[in-house]
Parts: sequence; C-alpha cells; structure tokens
Amino acid sequence: MNLNELKYNEGARKNSKRLGRGQGSGTGKTAGKGHKGQNARSGGGVAIGFEGGQTPIFKRIPKRGFNNFTRKEYTIINLDQLNLFEDGEVVDVLNLVAAGLVKKLRSGIKVLGHGELTKKLTVKCHKVSESAKEAIEKLGGSVEVL
Repeated sequence: MNLNELKYNEGARKNSKRLGRGQGSGTGKTAGKGHKGQNARSGGGVAIGFEGGQTPIFKRIPKRGFNNFTRKEYTIINLDQLNLFEDGEVVDVLNLVAAGLVKKLRSGIKVLGHGELTKKLTVKCHKVSESAKEAIEKLGGSVEVL
C-alpha cells in the first residue's frame, strides 16, 4: 500500500450541505430557512438558555454559596521543599519556578512552616507564616516579604 492509495472509510467523510445553489438543489432560494420569521433573518435565533419567555432553568433553581471575587490564593511552599537549594542561596519566585516547585503563581507565594529546614537561606516571598519565619531566622537566614 502506498500513500497515494489511502482512502477514508466508507461514510467517514460527508460533504457539507450546499445552500442557495438553485431550485433544483432542494436548498435553493431560502436556503432551508423557510419563509420569513426570526430564524430566517440574518443573526436570527434566540439566546442560549432562552425558553420561549418561560423563566429559564438557571433562574428557577436555588442558588447557594458565595464566590469572593477579591480573594487572593497563594501558591504554597513548605520549609522542607526549600532544602533543595544550596546553603546561602537567595530563594525568590524565579528560582522556585526554575526548580519546578511552582507551576502556577496565582496571587503570589506563601511559605509555610511544615517540615524541617536544614540550610541557611534568604527567602523572598509574598507571605510567610510565623513558624516558617522563625525557623528560617533560627538558622541564620532572612525573610523578605515582597
């Protein structure tokens, strides 16, 4: 079998309906839209969810909860993850992304005190918990909040 002999399976491809190509085609003149009316017009039809004037389903069902649009979500980094860096290194957003610890930045980075840190680091982040700050400074490192 050669490339020029390849063919689609029977019924796998269907020609599109050719509209407005004369009366003999069966879809001439009004192109299958019938005579006048909303759906015959250019841009005609109803909006998504429109139910003929009846109250739509999304308005009939009960609503629950609240989505705070000003909420800030931080990417979390734990202390034990920072052991990946060398002693005395500066840990900032770019280093965390390069190391593969941060995949999605969101509103910033927050360092939490889970795990044990064994190296002296300078950490630059958007937020830091008290326990994490204490642990970093105990080893002689420093924390800089951006």
